[in-house]
Amino acid sequence: MPHSRQLVIRAGRALAAAGLGDMVWGHASVRDPDGRGAWLKASGWGFEETGDDRVLLVAPDGTVLEGTGKRHLEYPIHTEIMAARPEVGAVVHTHAPALAAFASLDVDLKPLSHDAVPFAHPQLPRFTETGALIATPELGQSLAERLGEANGVLIPNHGAATAGPDIESAVMYAVLLERACRTQLMAMAAGGPARWSDEAETRFKREQVWNPGQLHAGWAYLVRQGNAPDAPR
Repeated sequence: MPHSRQLVIRAGRALAAAGLGDMVWGHASVRDPDGRGAWLKASGWGFEETGDDRVLLVAPDGTVLEGTGKRHLEYPIHTEIMAARPEVGAVVHTHAPALAAFASLDVDLKPLSHDAVPFAHPQLPRFTETGALIATPELGQSLAERLGEANGVLIPNHGAATAGPDIESAVMYAVLLERACRTQLMAMAAGGPARWSDEAETRFKREQVWNPGQLHAGWAYLVRQGNAPDAPR
């Protein structure tokens, strides 16, 4: 199995390939298998620039245990979600414009396409305590509480965070959430939407369309597009 550092590198390249970069901001993390904290990209680098010397192991209190460089101020997004949910193996935080635009609207995310299926029934939560940086453990804990058992949470005036049992799922949830928000924004701009999947179809599609095998297939595609280390040629 790849080292956690390599998984963070692949996540960065995959997120960049999906268009979720925001210059040097945004980050993906992998839970340390030895329980020491979270592996995540060093501050000051874009997703596509993530490399061996740009990944840090950050303890729950923010101490950098391995790697060189500065940690992101928003490390509590990762450490506090992982603390609240032991089954979460990875977390992604992004600032894609479609996420911020949709998060600003007081409307539910509807399953207009496959992309929104992981975020409806129950409805995707929004974290409204602050639109500033999640830079303290207390704010990280509040974000984790608002996320609850969901796959993702919108942060109005900021972006979004997603969580999954592994990095493949967390990255794909970030990609799907951005696509779902963008699709609904387009439908709203055209005067709709008028149709979307009901709860029964949404729950059925969650297993049919976005089972772990499908999520991992999407991740593998993005890794290939991002030319991540050891990607199949």
